[in-house]
Amino acid sequence: MKIDRLLAMTVLLLNRGRVSAKELADRFEVSTKTIYRDMETLNQSGIPIVAHQGISGGFEIMEPYTMARQFLTLSEIEAIVAAVKGIHTAVDDRMFGTLLDKVRALLSRVDRLQMEQQGAGIVFDFNPWGQGPAARDKVNSLRQAIEHTSKVSFKYLNMNGAESERVVEPAALILKGYLWYLQAYCTLRSEFRVFRLSRIQELRVLEQSYVRKQAPSLEGYAWESDWSNTNLQEMTFLFHSKVRHRVGDSFDPEQVKKQEDGSLQVKGPFAEDEWLYGMLLSYGEHVRVEEPIHVAEELVNRARKIIERYKKLDR
Repeated sequence: MKIDRLLAMTVLLLNRGRVSAKELADRFEVSTKTIYRDMETLNQSGIPIVAHQGISGGFEIMEPYTMARQFLTLSEIEAIVAAVKGIHTAVDDRMFGTLLDKVRALLSRVDRLQMEQQGAGIVFDFNPWGQGPAARDKVNSLRQAIEHTSKVSFKYLNMNGAESERVVEPAALILKGYLWYLQAYCTLRSEFRVFRLSRIQELRVLEQSYVRKQAPSLEGYAWESDWSNTNLQEMTFLFHSKVRHRVGDSFDPEQVKKQEDGSLQVKGPFAEDEWLYGMLLSYGEHVRVEEPIHVAEELVNRARKIIERYKKLDR
């Protein structure tokens, strides 16, 4: 519908600034002539649209203009409230509490009553069960360091258990699932790195300041294979049906194939590292490594060493 397109264009222009007629036409799947007519319609409705000519031309909304609350539906405000509440569970910051109050202030008494009657349709909680205050303290310390451009130092344990001393210039905190990561410029490696907060020990905010560097974009941030020193190789595991709930939690559904007897075959590329062996050992007798053979042999070797440690127990 035209009214939906006009509203979507208004939101886009407010968030993006100047946008060309061609880009708008491609995005909304209409002709450029329709875009020009839409811009005229928005102007007549009181939205101050400015047109710029030339190669870098396009349409934009004059700087002071903002949208009123009426453009947000009750469901959209509910989504914002849920998201802000979720962040507030993970970050102990008054700013998010204040932001929550401001968003709620957009609601009328009738809207608030309706929300209370409907209940929470979705809840975000980024503070896992059983997690103590230590993780939140790290997050808050690093947020302060980022805000004040203060360097931080810490001891870091990589996925293979190797420890190293690091001094970094923190750039951003990343919440991936329920795990926190720090994007920072590492002075030891002279490049930006990503550190898992649970592996950061003895964190200290230093009095040394730094000049912000241009960090890699966090948009669509995904795992990069060069973060691991171990090459991926094809492996096949067979899990007993008793642990199918854990298999579903640990592996991509596309890697899992159910067998006729109810067991689950997992096949895909994995890195042969300490995490892999620890994960496989945690399944005990409910997993068998089918390929490659040397991984199965190493697993047996580690299991034997575990048995050796308990041979001297008093009977």
